[in-house]
Amino acid sequence: MSAATGTETTPAELLRAARGGDSRAFQALVAPHLRALHLHSYRMLGSYTEAEDAVQDTMLRAWQGLSGFEGRAPLRHWLYRISTTTCLKMIRDRRREPATTADVAWLQPYPDALLSQLAGTGADPAGIAEGRESVALAFIAALQLLPASQRAVLILRDVLAWPARDVADLLDTSVAAVNSALQRARSTLAAANPAAAASRPLSRGEQLVLNAFMRAWQACDIPALAALLRDDATLTMPPQAIQITGRHPVADFFATVPAAGRLDLIRLVATRANGHPSLAAYLPDDSTDDCRGYGIMVLTVAHGQIATITGFPDPGLFPIFALPLTHH
Repeated sequence: MSAATGTETTPAELLRAARGGDSRAFQALVAPHLRALHLHSYRMLGSYTEAEDAVQDTMLRAWQGLSGFEGRAPLRHWLYRISTTTCLKMIRDRRREPATTADVAWLQPYPDALLSQLAGTGADPAGIAEGRESVALAFIAALQLLPASQRAVLILRDVLAWPARDVADLLDTSVAAVNSALQRARSTLAAANPAAAASRPLSRGEQLVLNAFMRAWQACDIPALAALLRDDATLTMPPQAIQITGRHPVADFFATVPAAGRLDLIRLVATRANGHPSLAAYLPDDSTDDCRGYGIMVLTVAHGQIATITGFPDPGLFPIFALPLTHH
Protein backbone atom coordinates (compact mmCIF):
# COMPACT_ATOMS: atom_id res chain seq x y z
CA MET A 1 0.00 0.00 0.00
CA SER A 2 1.47 3.33 -1.01
CA ALA A 3 1.31 5.80 1.88
CA ALA A 4 1.24 8.77 -0.48
CA THR A 5 -1.65 7.66 -2.68
CA GLY A 6 -3.44 5.01 -0.61
CA THR A 7 -3.30 2.66 -3.62
CA GLU A 8 -1.91 -0.85 -3.84
CA THR A 9 1.75 -1.06 -4.77
CA THR A 10 2.12 -2.76 -8.15
CA PRO A 11 4.52 -5.65 -8.78
CA ALA A 12 6.58 -3.36 -11.01
CA GLU A 13 6.91 -0.84 -8.18
CA LEU A 14 7.82 -3.60 -5.73
CA LEU A 15 10.44 -4.89 -8.15
CA ARG A 16 12.02 -1.45 -8.52
CA ALA A 17 12.07 -0.99 -4.75
CA ALA A 18 13.51 -4.47 -4.20
CA ARG A 19 16.25 -3.83 -6.73
CA GLY A 20 17.03 -0.69 -4.76
CA GLY A 21 17.67 -2.79 -1.65
CA ASP A 22 14.21 -2.73 -0.03
CA SER A 23 13.95 -6.16 1.60
CA ARG A 24 10.30 -5.63 2.58
CA ALA A 25 9.42 -4.91 -1.03
CA PHE A 26 11.21 -8.11 -2.04
CA GLN A 27 9.25 -10.12 0.54
CA ALA A 28 5.97 -8.66 -0.74
CA LEU A 29 7.02 -9.37 -4.32
CA VAL A 30 7.75 -13.07 -3.77
CA ALA A 31 5.09 -13.80 -1.13
CA PRO A 32 2.40 -14.93 -3.62
CA HIS A 33 4.80 -17.56 -4.98
CA LEU A 34 6.13 -19.11 -1.77
CA ARG A 35 3.58 -21.90 -1.34
CA ALA A 36 3.85 -22.96 -4.99
CA LEU A 37 7.64 -22.97 -4.72
CA HIS A 38 7.46 -25.02 -1.55
CA LEU A 39 5.21 -27.58 -3.24
CA HIS A 40 7.56 -27.69 -6.25
CA SER A 41 10.50 -28.30 -3.91
CA TYR A 42 8.51 -30.99 -2.09
CA ARG A 43 7.86 -32.83 -5.34
CA MET A 44 11.55 -32.64 -6.20
CA LEU A 45 12.82 -33.67 -2.76
CA GLY A 46 10.01 -35.78 -1.24
CA SER A 47 10.57 -34.17 2.16
CA TYR A 48 8.57 -31.34 3.70
CA THR A 49 11.45 -30.16 5.88
CA GLU A 50 14.00 -30.31 3.06
CA ALA A 51 11.56 -28.32 0.93
CA GLU A 52 11.54 -25.67 3.66
CA ASP A 53 15.32 -25.45 3.40
CA ALA A 54 15.13 -25.32 -0.40
CA VAL A 55 12.71 -22.39 -0.33
CA GLN A 56 14.96 -20.50 2.08
CA ASP A 57 17.96 -21.07 -0.20
CA THR A 58 15.89 -20.10 -3.24
CA MET A 59 14.82 -16.83 -1.64
CA LEU A 60 18.40 -16.00 -0.67
CA ARG A 61 19.63 -16.69 -4.19
CA ALA A 62 16.75 -14.69 -5.69
CA TRP A 63 17.47 -11.70 -3.41
CA GLN A 64 21.16 -11.80 -4.22
CA GLY A 65 20.55 -12.22 -7.94
CA LEU A 66 17.59 -9.90 -8.42
CA SER A 67 19.60 -7.61 -10.66
CA GLY A 68 19.84 -10.51 -13.11
CA PHE A 69 16.05 -10.76 -13.50
CA GLU A 70 15.43 -9.05 -16.82
CA GLY A 71 11.64 -9.37 -16.85
CA ARG A 72 11.39 -11.08 -20.23
CA ALA A 73 9.53 -13.96 -18.54
CA PRO A 74 7.17 -13.82 -15.53
CA LEU A 75 8.78 -13.57 -12.11
CA ARG A 76 7.35 -16.96 -11.14
CA HIS A 77 9.19 -18.55 -14.06
CA TRP A 78 12.48 -17.09 -12.87
CA LEU A 79 11.80 -18.23 -9.31
CA TYR A 80 11.00 -21.77 -10.48
CA ARG A 81 14.32 -21.83 -12.33
CA ILE A 82 16.18 -20.94 -9.15
CA SER A 83 14.11 -23.39 -7.09
CA THR A 84 14.78 -26.24 -9.52
CA THR A 85 18.55 -25.71 -9.60
CA THR A 86 18.55 -25.41 -5.80
CA CYS A 87 16.76 -28.75 -5.47
CA LEU A 88 19.03 -30.42 -8.01
CA LYS A 89 22.04 -29.39 -5.93
CA MET A 90 20.41 -30.72 -2.75
CA ILE A 91 19.70 -34.05 -4.48
CA ARG A 92 23.33 -34.32 -5.64
CA ASP A 93 24.52 -33.58 -2.11
CA ARG A 94 22.17 -36.18 -0.65
CA ARG A 95 23.91 -39.10 -2.41
CA ARG A 96 21.19 -41.57 -1.54
CA GLU A 97 19.71 -43.53 -4.42
CA PRO A 98 16.61 -45.55 -3.44
CA ALA A 99 15.93 -48.76 -5.35
CA THR A 100 12.25 -48.96 -4.42
CA THR A 101 9.70 -46.58 -2.95
CA ALA A 102 10.11 -48.40 0.37
CA ASP A 103 13.73 -47.15 0.41
CA VAL A 104 12.79 -43.47 0.28
CA ALA A 105 13.82 -42.90 3.88
CA TRP A 106 13.36 -39.11 3.74
CA LEU A 107 9.74 -39.25 2.56
CA GLN A 108 7.33 -37.03 4.51
CA PRO A 109 3.62 -36.23 4.11
CA TYR A 110 2.27 -32.85 2.96
CA PRO A 111 -0.74 -31.29 4.76
CA ASP A 112 -3.81 -30.75 2.60
CA ALA A 113 -4.52 -27.53 4.48
CA LEU A 114 -1.42 -26.00 2.90
CA LEU A 115 -2.45 -27.07 -0.60
CA SER A 116 -5.54 -24.88 -0.26
CA GLN A 117 -3.24 -21.86 0.04
CA LEU A 118 -2.45 -22.22 -3.66
CA ALA A 119 -5.99 -21.28 -4.65
CA GLY A 120 -6.47 -17.70 -5.68
CA THR A 121 -2.83 -16.66 -5.42
CA GLY A 122 -2.31 -16.45 -9.18
CA ALA A 123 1.23 -17.65 -8.55
CA ASP A 124 1.14 -20.42 -11.12
CA PRO A 125 -2.12 -21.39 -12.87
CA ALA A 126 -0.66 -24.65 -14.15
CA GLY A 127 0.72 -25.56 -10.75
CA ILE A 128 -2.58 -24.76 -9.04
CA ALA A 129 -4.58 -26.77 -11.55
CA GLU A 130 -2.34 -29.81 -11.18
CA GLY A 131 -1.27 -29.38 -7.56
CA ARG A 132 -3.70 -31.79 -5.97
CA GLU A 133 -3.32 -34.30 -8.79
CA SER A 134 0.45 -34.51 -8.47
CA VAL A 135 1.01 -34.57 -4.72
CA ALA A 136 -0.35 -38.05 -3.92
CA LEU A 137 2.08 -39.78 -1.59
CA ALA A 138 2.74 -42.74 -3.88
CA PHE A 139 3.45 -40.37 -6.77
CA ILE A 140 5.89 -38.34 -4.66
CA ALA A 141 7.65 -41.53 -3.52
CA ALA A 142 7.87 -42.82 -7.11
CA LEU A 143 9.38 -39.52 -8.25
CA GLN A 144 12.28 -40.12 -5.88
CA LEU A 145 13.26 -43.20 -7.91
CA LEU A 146 14.02 -41.03 -10.93
CA PRO A 147 17.45 -39.56 -11.61
CA ALA A 148 17.43 -35.91 -10.56
CA SER A 149 17.39 -34.50 -14.09
CA GLN A 150 14.56 -36.79 -15.18
CA ARG A 151 12.62 -35.81 -12.09
CA ALA A 152 13.02 -32.14 -12.91
CA VAL A 153 12.01 -32.71 -16.54
CA LEU A 154 8.87 -34.63 -15.62
CA ILE A 155 7.74 -32.10 -13.01
CA LEU A 156 8.43 -29.09 -15.21
CA ARG A 157 6.85 -30.61 -18.32
CA ASP A 158 3.95 -32.68 -16.96
CA VAL A 159 3.04 -30.76 -13.80
CA LEU A 160 3.92 -27.15 -14.56
CA ALA A 161 3.42 -27.46 -18.33
CA TRP A 162 6.68 -25.75 -19.27
CA PRO A 163 7.64 -25.83 -22.96
CA ALA A 164 10.42 -28.29 -23.77
CA ARG A 165 12.63 -25.42 -24.96
CA ASP A 166 12.42 -23.68 -21.56
CA VAL A 167 13.27 -26.91 -19.74
CA ALA A 168 16.21 -27.52 -22.07
CA ASP A 169 17.47 -24.00 -21.42
CA LEU A 170 17.22 -24.46 -17.66
CA LEU A 171 19.03 -27.80 -17.69
CA ASP A 172 21.56 -26.68 -20.31
CA THR A 173 20.65 -29.46 -22.71
CA SER A 174 18.75 -29.99 -25.98
CA VAL A 175 15.02 -30.27 -26.64
CA ALA A 176 15.61 -33.79 -27.94
CA ALA A 177 17.34 -34.75 -24.68
CA VAL A 178 14.45 -33.28 -22.67
CA ASN A 179 11.88 -35.24 -24.68
CA SER A 180 13.92 -38.43 -24.29
CA ALA A 181 14.28 -37.90 -20.51
CA LEU A 182 10.54 -37.26 -20.22
CA GLN A 183 9.68 -40.54 -21.94
CA ARG A 184 12.10 -42.48 -19.73
CA ALA A 185 10.69 -40.82 -16.60
CA ARG A 186 7.12 -41.63 -17.61
CA SER A 187 8.09 -45.25 -18.25
CA THR A 188 9.74 -45.56 -14.85
CA LEU A 189 6.69 -44.13 -13.09
CA ALA A 190 4.37 -46.42 -15.02
CA ALA A 191 6.47 -49.42 -14.00
CA ALA A 192 6.40 -48.31 -10.37
CA ASN A 193 2.58 -48.26 -10.68
CA PRO A 194 2.01 -45.87 -7.77
CA ALA A 195 -1.31 -46.45 -6.05
CA ALA A 196 -3.83 -43.64 -6.07
CA ALA A 197 -1.53 -41.36 -8.02
CA ALA A 198 -4.25 -38.74 -8.38
CA SER A 199 -5.25 -36.72 -5.36
CA ARG A 200 -8.86 -35.62 -5.16
CA PRO A 201 -11.41 -34.50 -2.60
CA LEU A 202 -12.18 -37.13 0.03
CA SER A 203 -15.11 -39.21 -1.22
CA ARG A 204 -17.97 -40.42 0.91
CA GLY A 205 -16.64 -43.97 0.54
CA GLU A 206 -13.21 -42.94 1.81
CA GLN A 207 -14.79 -41.16 4.75
CA LEU A 208 -16.80 -44.27 5.62
CA VAL A 209 -13.65 -46.43 5.49
CA LEU A 210 -11.75 -43.95 7.64
CA ASN A 211 -14.55 -43.86 10.23
CA ALA A 212 -14.76 -47.66 10.29
CA PHE A 213 -10.99 -47.93 10.71
CA MET A 214 -11.08 -45.57 13.70
CA ARG A 215 -13.96 -47.48 15.31
CA ALA A 216 -12.25 -50.84 14.86
CA TRP A 217 -8.97 -49.39 16.17
CA GLN A 218 -10.50 -48.01 19.37
CA ALA A 219 -12.39 -51.28 19.92
CA CYS A 220 -9.19 -53.34 19.35
CA ASP A 221 -11.26 -55.25 16.81
CA ILE A 222 -8.52 -56.82 14.67
CA PRO A 223 -10.91 -58.87 12.47
CA ALA A 224 -12.79 -55.66 11.66
CA LEU A 225 -9.51 -53.91 10.85
CA ALA A 226 -8.47 -56.80 8.64
CA ALA A 227 -11.80 -56.67 6.77
CA LEU A 228 -11.05 -53.06 5.81
CA LEU A 229 -7.76 -54.04 4.16
CA ARG A 230 -7.28 -55.25 0.62
CA ASP A 231 -5.75 -58.67 0.17
CA ASP A 232 -2.57 -57.02 -1.12
CA ALA A 233 -2.55 -54.12 1.35
CA THR A 234 0.89 -52.78 2.22
CA LEU A 235 2.25 -51.04 5.30
CA THR A 236 5.45 -48.99 5.13
CA MET A 237 7.10 -46.77 7.75
CA PRO A 238 9.69 -44.31 6.45
CA PRO A 239 12.50 -43.82 7.33
CA GLN A 240 12.66 -47.53 8.21
CA ALA A 241 13.07 -49.85 5.23
CA ILE A 242 10.08 -51.90 6.32
CA GLN A 243 7.31 -53.15 4.05
CA ILE A 244 4.59 -55.50 5.26
CA THR A 245 2.39 -56.87 2.51
CA GLY A 246 -0.92 -58.69 2.77
CA ARG A 247 -4.13 -58.27 4.75
CA HIS A 248 -3.27 -60.71 7.52
CA PRO A 249 0.39 -59.69 8.04
CA VAL A 250 -0.67 -56.05 8.32
CA ALA A 251 -3.50 -56.94 10.71
CA ASP A 252 -1.08 -59.07 12.77
CA PHE A 253 1.25 -56.06 13.02
CA PHE A 254 -1.54 -53.93 14.46
CA ALA A 255 -2.52 -56.75 16.82
CA THR A 256 0.95 -57.01 18.33
CA VAL A 257 3.20 -53.98 17.79
CA PRO A 258 1.53 -50.59 18.46
CA ALA A 259 1.16 -50.36 22.26
CA ALA A 260 1.62 -54.15 22.30
CA GLY A 261 -1.77 -54.50 20.61
CA ARG A 262 -3.63 -52.23 23.06
CA LEU A 263 -4.88 -50.01 20.27
CA ASP A 264 -7.53 -48.54 22.57
CA LEU A 265 -4.72 -46.73 24.43
CA ILE A 266 -3.74 -44.86 21.26
CA ARG A 267 -5.81 -41.80 20.39
CA LEU A 268 -6.45 -41.15 16.70
CA VAL A 269 -7.27 -37.77 15.17
CA ALA A 270 -8.39 -37.52 11.55
CA THR A 271 -6.49 -35.21 9.23
CA ARG A 272 -5.56 -35.00 5.52
CA ALA A 273 -2.21 -35.43 3.77
CA ASN A 274 -1.33 -35.50 0.07
CA GLY A 275 -5.03 -35.64 -0.75
CA HIS A 276 -5.49 -38.86 1.27
CA PRO A 277 -7.38 -39.63 4.48
CA SER A 278 -4.86 -39.63 7.32
CA LEU A 279 -4.67 -40.17 11.05
CA ALA A 280 -2.52 -38.60 13.74
CA ALA A 281 -1.66 -41.08 16.50
CA TYR A 282 -1.10 -40.11 20.15
CA LEU A 283 0.53 -42.52 22.62
CA PRO A 284 -0.08 -42.51 26.38
CA ASP A 285 2.39 -40.45 28.41
CA ASP A 286 3.27 -42.28 31.62
CA SER A 287 4.16 -39.03 33.39
CA THR A 288 0.84 -37.27 32.68
CA ASP A 289 -2.78 -38.09 31.97
CA ASP A 290 -2.35 -36.90 28.38
CA CYS A 291 -1.28 -38.68 25.21
CA ARG A 292 1.70 -37.37 23.28
CA GLY A 293 2.03 -37.12 19.53
CA TYR A 294 3.75 -40.13 17.99
CA GLY A 295 3.20 -40.14 14.24
CA ILE A 296 0.90 -39.85 11.26
CA MET A 297 -0.61 -42.60 9.11
CA VAL A 298 -1.54 -41.82 5.51
CA LEU A 299 -4.12 -44.17 3.98
CA THR A 300 -5.04 -44.77 0.36
CA VAL A 301 -8.46 -46.28 -0.31
CA ALA A 302 -9.41 -48.21 -3.45
CA HIS A 303 -12.85 -49.70 -4.08
CA GLY A 304 -13.92 -49.37 -0.48
CA GLN A 305 -10.83 -50.96 1.07
CA ILE A 306 -7.48 -49.70 2.33
CA ALA A 307 -4.74 -50.30 -0.25
CA THR A 308 -1.76 -48.73 1.52
CA ILE A 309 -0.87 -47.40 4.93
CA THR A 310 2.24 -45.24 5.21
CA GLY A 311 3.23 -44.55 8.80
CA PHE A 312 5.51 -41.65 9.73
CA PRO A 313 6.70 -42.08 13.35
CA ASP A 314 7.75 -38.45 13.71
CA PRO A 315 6.25 -36.06 16.31
CA GLY A 316 7.99 -33.23 14.45
CA LEU A 317 5.28 -33.50 11.79
CA PHE A 318 2.52 -32.41 14.17
CA PRO A 319 3.26 -28.65 14.05
CA ILE A 320 3.38 -28.88 10.25
CA PHE A 321 -0.18 -30.23 10.34
CA ALA A 322 -1.22 -27.63 12.93
CA LEU A 323 -1.86 -30.46 15.39
CA PRO A 324 -1.20 -30.22 19.15
CA LEU A 325 1.66 -32.27 20.52
CA THR A 326 -0.53 -33.62 23.32
CA HIS A 327 -4.09 -34.95 23.37
CA HIS A 328 -6.36 -35.23 26.40
